[in-house]
Amino acid sequence: MSGKPGTGKYEALLERCRELEPIPTAVAHPCEESALSGAVEAARLGLIKPILVGPKAKIASVAAAAKLDLKGYEIVDAPHSHESAEKAVALVREGKAELLMKGSLHTDELMGAVVAREGGLRTARRISHVFVMDVPTYHKVLVVTDAAINIAPALEDKADILRNAIDLVTSLGREKPKVAILAAVETVTTKMPATIDAAALCKMADRGQITGAILDGPLAFDNAISKEAAAIKGITSEVAGDPDILLAPDLEAGNILAKQLTFLANADCAGLVLGAKVPIILTSRADSVRARIASCAVAMLAAHARRGTPVPKAREV
Repeated sequence: MSGKPGTGKYEALLERCRELEPIPTAVAHPCEESALSGAVEAARLGLIKPILVGPKAKIASVAAAAKLDLKGYEIVDAPHSHESAEKAVALVREGKAELLMKGSLHTDELMGAVVAREGGLRTARRISHVFVMDVPTYHKVLVVTDAAINIAPALEDKADILRNAIDLVTSLGREKPKVAILAAVETVTTKMPATIDAAALCKMADRGQITGAILDGPLAFDNAISKEAAAIKGITSEVAGDPDILLAPDLEAGNILAKQLTFLANADCAGLVLGAKVPIILTSRADSVRARIASCAVAMLAAHARRGTPVPKAREV
């Protein structure tokens, strides 16, 4: 994959996808070169089987300008982006697609169709967003949540955000992922509600309300990422220095964290929306090719886990 130099983490994800069947994917309104080429490249790598949903003439024009061969790809005609989103969601509801992928329409148009009370893809879970990040200075794939959907999540929302992320990381082959629940400090205080939420989430895990992971928090970012920093402060933690998931206290903190890692630490970040009936691949024109392909690879592994397909275990890179 081209783009920023990789550290092997995304490539390890791709390696685990090689023996798996590509997943039928509804691609909503791929009417710009980056959106269409991302879907075509993911198909070439055997990750997805795209169903292109949008105005046929426009898609053909974009493909011709970008020298992309669309022979063999199904195209569902939709005159504009709003209908593209609705038809792509309908393909999922009809069982013709197991993944949904954002094309060149606005995210709120796609998500509007996803969360529609009639004809949408809601479940009992809160919908949330994850960044699956390849940070060159970190030893494994790191998931940051939620940095794009839930602005100021309440405790119950955070529990669902965690459940979504834990399910995803487990589907990637990581048994008992480690979760750092972030705050500004590592002590519990009523002056900082995020620390109260962190403590409550850990107790929920103790009582079986959140399962499948090892939780610790509140942890400041340095204590979460650095075992040495935690030791200096006298923190004994299975999570410190080795988290798979970072739960941000709110959207602003999560968004700032993910963008800092991207622009200061040269990280790539793949984006997915979870908690709907199927994983939703969110890409943007600013994404590198590596990040777009990694988004598809992560979603493919999640879809196979939902099918019950045996997925190879994650390996350290």
